[in-house]
Amino acid sequence: MKSVFIIAEAGVNHNGSIELAKKLIDVASESGADAVKFQTFKTENLVSKKAPKADYQNKTTDKNESQFDMIKKLEIDRDAHRELMAHCANKNIMFLSTPFDHDSIDLLYELQLEIFKIPSGEITNLPYLRHIGGLGKKVILSTGMADIDEIEDALDILIEAGTAKKNITVLHANTMYPTPMKDVNLNAMLTIGKVFDVAYGYSDHTLGIEVDIAAIALGADVIEKHFTLDKTMNGPDHKASLEPDELMSMVNAIRNIEQALGSEVKKPSASEQPNISVARKSIVAKKVIKNGELFTEDNLAVKRPGDGVSPMKWDEIIGKKANKNYLEDEMIEIGSSE
Repeated sequence: MKSVFIIAEAGVNHNGSIELAKKLIDVASESGADAVKFQTFKTENLVSKKAPKADYQNKTTDKNESQFDMIKKLEIDRDAHRELMAHCANKNIMFLSTPFDHDSIDLLYELQLEIFKIPSGEITNLPYLRHIGGLGKKVILSTGMADIDEIEDALDILIEAGTAKKNITVLHANTMYPTPMKDVNLNAMLTIGKVFDVAYGYSDHTLGIEVDIAAIALGADVIEKHFTLDKTMNGPDHKASLEPDELMSMVNAIRNIEQALGSEVKKPSASEQPNISVARKSIVAKKVIKNGELFTEDNLAVKRPGDGVSPMKWDEIIGKKANKNYLEDEMIEIGSSE
């Protein structure tokens, strides 16, 4: 039985506040998630001052504010990274962050991150992919907006740069916040796994947790989900994020589902062993049977409990002679027939 790696995506829901970021770490730890993930970027390296915001960002932030100005307020500097990493260590949860530019890749490598998360928007960024691929770290690649050929190209670049294929997990994703159910296309996650023979998972931007549960049932190794302290807070991603109680419900549901999936072996479970004799049946005397009398369909019956001769031996018993007297409902004994 495998354990699903659950990433609680804090992203930029800290709104630029280190104290808020620490509270997000606390919530992620309490939920039972494996990792809490932020975003690392230098605004000047990420976006031009004239770049427009996404439609969903215009709806959740000041539409007169540029993407540059919106993002600039959400930066986390080097010292803040160290402070948040230390807080994660105290809370026994892995710190992760997605780098969005080369300087940020170098910073996270310097901070010895175990896993590098590549966001969907960088899947066609060859120099960026080559930079991360050359680090030789574990990589999680999100594939929102990408087609199968673009995923193949990105994987080729990462592998050629030095990342072992076994260390790459590819996440199916849709970058609309929130993602409409009709656009989830969760079966594409399975296509990714089959086509590329890689570990796969799902980065979810839908409302609720149903799709995450379905992804686990389909074999996802990794689940990533945005969360916030309060959906009503100002900021681009809060409204499409889970609140603390919802995050905890998702983690608990995933842990239950991964237990329920079990192994591929079909056999009685330990908990149902006592039910075998209670629920199954045995061959019994339908009425009084005398010694020497033939067993027939008229004098035999099948009744509970199931700790006698199995009804699967019915054909072996019919036509044989009883070697003893039987009272009604008494279990037939194979050794006492001939």
